[in-house]
Amino acid sequence: MRKRIVAGNWKMNMELTEGIALAKDINNHFSASPLKDNCEVILCTPFIHLSSVSSALTVSGLSVGAQNCNDHKSGAYTGEVSAAMIRSAGALNVILGHSERRTLYGEDDSLLAAKTTEALRNGLRVIFCCGEVLAEREKGIHFDVVKRHLEKGLFMLNREEFSKCIIAYEPVWAIGTGVTASPAQAQEMHHFIRGLVEKQYSKQVAEETTILYGGSCKASNAAELFANADVDGGLIGGASLMKDEFCNIVNAL
Repeated sequence: MRKRIVAGNWKMNMELTEGIALAKDINNHFSASPLKDNCEVILCTPFIHLSSVSSALTVSGLSVGAQNCNDHKSGAYTGEVSAAMIRSAGALNVILGHSERRTLYGEDDSLLAAKTTEALRNGLRVIFCCGEVLAEREKGIHFDVVKRHLEKGLFMLNREEFSKCIIAYEPVWAIGTGVTASPAQAQEMHHFIRGLVEKQYSKQVAEETTILYGGSCKASNAAELFANADVDGGLIGGASLMKDEFCNIVNAL
């Protein structure tokens, strides 16, 4: 049975004391209401939070992730953070290819492929994001866009490497807009992605791959989205900053 996962992407929010407090509240919640064996929660925090939040999480099934990493092992890259540094801070996961990194910082498929390889080399599990902007969906090329993201940024991995990755589909037009892809739209794309994985690797690998939905997912619509056969959880943005809202999304699994 493949993992059911909710990952919270805190983005550039909360000072350190606030982040620690939120992590402890989430930890306490799942201490009282344990996660099922096949369910997992990942808190993807700003870099400065990683070590402290990792120490605050004591419940089985909770782990920490970063929101980005550099594609180099080390060197003269002022302001950057390596995968090895992230791993040494207690993080087990890293988000790569988020639409904000692609759009605001110009990260392309070749760079993301290099980052993915470096992250895996340092023992991090990759949450690899793919998805189309509104204009691409309106043109009817959303499947082509997602296919390109995966083929250029992820499918260079061998089967063993790929097994350490999670895919997150994020329709960019639904991120932070309050607009959510319908359950049918989400299922359609998740099914398409699983088909690409099957074609690249195997049916078994496709069935074992966790695919998350990201895009204005909240407690009020999570259950309906997660009920789809190919939607295995969510990559949650703004709602992950509110303990009750976030925990209710997890409960929807």
